[in-house]
Amino acid sequence: MQIGQLLNMMPGAAAQGLIWGVMAIGVYITYRILDIADLTVDGSIATGGCVATVLIVAGVNPWVAMLCAFLAGMLAGLVTGVFHTLMGIPAILAGILTQLAQYSIDLRILGNRANVPVSARKYPVVISLSNVLQATLNNPILLLAIITAVLIAVIYWFFGTEYGCGLRAVGANQQMARSQGINTSFGKVIGLMLSNGIVAFSGALLSQYQGFADVQMGRGAIVIGLAAVIIGEVVFGKLFRNFGLKLLAVSLGAIIYYLVIQLVLWLGLNTNDLKMLTALVVAVFLAVPHWKARLAANAVKKGDKGNA
Repeated sequence: MQIGQLLNMMPGAAAQGLIWGVMAIGVYITYRILDIADLTVDGSIATGGCVATVLIVAGVNPWVAMLCAFLAGMLAGLVTGVFHTLMGIPAILAGILTQLAQYSIDLRILGNRANVPVSARKYPVVISLSNVLQATLNNPILLLAIITAVLIAVIYWFFGTEYGCGLRAVGANQQMARSQGINTSFGKVIGLMLSNGIVAFSGALLSQYQGFADVQMGRGAIVIGLAAVIIGEVVFGKLFRNFGLKLLAVSLGAIIYYLVIQLVLWLGLNTNDLKMLTALVVAVFLAVPHWKARLAANAVKKGDKGNA
């Protein structure tokens, strides 16, 4: 095992981390701000990738294609929101139902094919894996860092507005939000739409980066998104108190996750075990706050006994 090989793998891992960091920011909106477990994202990331790929292949400008992917993701979030708020279906089940329907929709979008290539040699894509080791402006890491910074700035601004603060209140305390005249059901729908729009946008980036869109490309995405959120909170929680910095921590959490994955693969892990490794990583980082709380509680008990 050569160190040079590992170093060559790291830029690709950083680029993937930035793409999935965009997706994780979408997950953060539902998971942390709205306090909703939304599984729609597994379908939305694939839908975004499929929409963008088909449009780029058809000759549409890639930025316009990504905007359309964002709108398609918002539509998926709208469906989940309607299932949850108007039909009374639990949020987690509403997301599963939407995700299930999206598989068939994605197949239709791709022309009843499981995947469609969008090679950087044939089409004007925004980012490409082939440029990840080049020290040029075409390097996807640079563009993805700019996109992430702009996205965080826009979300920070939005949630600082009066309506954005209302959405945060919906997730923090629904009864209090209702007493302030906030339509909590509508707020949930808007939050789900925004979240899934961002996730679909990341899917559009991912399909261009890897050179193809696949109906299965979102499988297990929610786990990676949660891993990024939890890792970001555990590693940077004490340093990043500001809301904008918390969003940055989520993106950094995704980068750390992919750097660790590449390191483990370099050490010889079977790629078939990646899903299991992801689950273990998420489980460990989810358990860290619980372990810290227990250790702190035990320390307090020991201190009280000592004083007695």
